[in-house]
Amino acid sequence: MTRTRPPFLDGLIASLPIVLGYFPISFSFGVAATRAGSTGLEAFALSLVVYAGASQFLALALLSSGAPVLVAGFTLIAMNLRHMLYGPALMREAGSGAGRRHAWAWAWGLTDEVFGQALGALARGHRFSEPYMFGLGLGAYASWVTGTVVGAYAGGGALEGWPALNAGLGFMLPALFLALLLSIISRPQVPVIAVAGLVTVAATLMLGATSGILLGMVSGAVTGLARR
Repeated sequence: MTRTRPPFLDGLIASLPIVLGYFPISFSFGVAATRAGSTGLEAFALSLVVYAGASQFLALALLSSGAPVLVAGFTLIAMNLRHMLYGPALMREAGSGAGRRHAWAWAWGLTDEVFGQALGALARGHRFSEPYMFGLGLGAYASWVTGTVVGAYAGGGALEGWPALNAGLGFMLPALFLALLLSIISRPQVPVIAVAGLVTVAATLMLGATSGILLGMVSGAVTGLARR
């Protein structure tokens, strides 16, 4: 008799690479938040409610420099507009018969890395499952929030003795996302990725990071549609 794991447990197990990537970065965020003058509770609340990865570091920088809360809020919204595309893209790959009754709940966990992992599972022939998405998203979310709490508890001086580690943490999120996408990339997708990457770099250098991300997303989407 063949025994299979519940899809929720499969999702939790699939989240382990993301968990290992998220925890040290969120730990660093907790440390940075306390160093910037936030309380541990404020750092915890930011990760619990915003859950925006690298954008939370930008929020700290903006607020610490005296930027108005509304300006910081709209900047974060602009940087994370890409997440609105993840759900439709994932459901398109899953097919018309995929369940989406609880999409309003599991879509909360669709970060860059969760999206990449879910897309990779579909590309490898796995059947779409909402319990799987809950497990995948919950594992990543719990890791980010827990890392923030531990980092905030450790305090602002926790990474001062490890400058190389402190510098390297900034590359972990993009490296993790890139590794997940490279595992499912195919030849027809290369031109789309190339155009999006070039536009993102050029626009970032000329206009700034937020504009670069948005223009890169738009150019990639337009190129993908043009090739269909």
